[in-house]
Amino acid sequence: MSRDYYDVLGVTRDAGDEEIKRAFRRKAKQFHPDANPDDPAAEARFKEVNAAYEVLSDEDKRAAYNRFGANWEQYQAFNGGHPHHSGGDASYRDVSDIFETFFGGAGGRRRQAGGYGGFNGPRAGRDFEHDVHISLREAYKGAERIISKEGRDINVKIPRGAATGTKVRLAGEGQPGSNGGPSGHLYLRVHVAEDRRFERQGDDLTVDVKVDAFTAILGGEVEVPTLTRPVKMKLRPGTQSGQKLRLSGKGMPILRGGDAYGDLYARVMITVPTQLDAEQRGLAEALRDSLN
Repeated sequence: MSRDYYDVLGVTRDAGDEEIKRAFRRKAKQFHPDANPDDPAAEARFKEVNAAYEVLSDEDKRAAYNRFGANWEQYQAFNGGHPHHSGGDASYRDVSDIFETFFGGAGGRRRQAGGYGGFNGPRAGRDFEHDVHISLREAYKGAERIISKEGRDINVKIPRGAATGTKVRLAGEGQPGSNGGPSGHLYLRVHVAEDRRFERQGDDLTVDVKVDAFTAILGGEVEVPTLTRPVKMKLRPGTQSGQKLRLSGKGMPILRGGDAYGDLYARVMITVPTQLDAEQRGLAEALRDSLN
């Protein structure tokens, strides 16, 4: 049995939209596969968090989930996708009464073999999945792809902040339903290629920055590349090779996080001159001797 979506996000059932959004961002960052490369369970938790947010951030889906729990999708299929639709006949006030009779509510009967309580009504079609590959820069800006399906082209927008494992849903583009049920969905599985310059971990990026030895010793200003344009960063005197310096908000956009961004870490790589003339060598030796 799937976990309660409110427990997945760690919020109460009366949580507001902003609280749910903040909880999703926190959990998604915690369990993102890129941030947990050695934890196979993290990807499953990440998918669980995304599924919970997809339902609880949608007013209609959340209303159906609050009423019918794990059966909310079957209810929506039976009701044409409108949890607040009313109508009916002399026996039932509305279609939700019919649904509860056959399916049970959040605490009702479970599925039985051959259907729900013997009901052979509308059935949703199966979902399909398709792989799509993008670059890190496309993941930063958002990307578009054209998917061909049954002789027609579908323009798909991949959101900013997408990572390997992100799924983009094309509603109704899966297998057709039966007995008047809705079609399934087509999910695009996103794969983000590694970048030759930037390393990604979750929503954060790391980039190597070459710094000459004298700037590292004395302090100064260096230029740091980002996925948009270079920025200036000040180094303190005595900066060490391998040291990471954080530039807040210069990382990847957080998926479905509005204007929120991760951070960029500049990893200092100290360089030394490879050719010195006699005078320069003498000065370097004098500096070394004075430091020792």
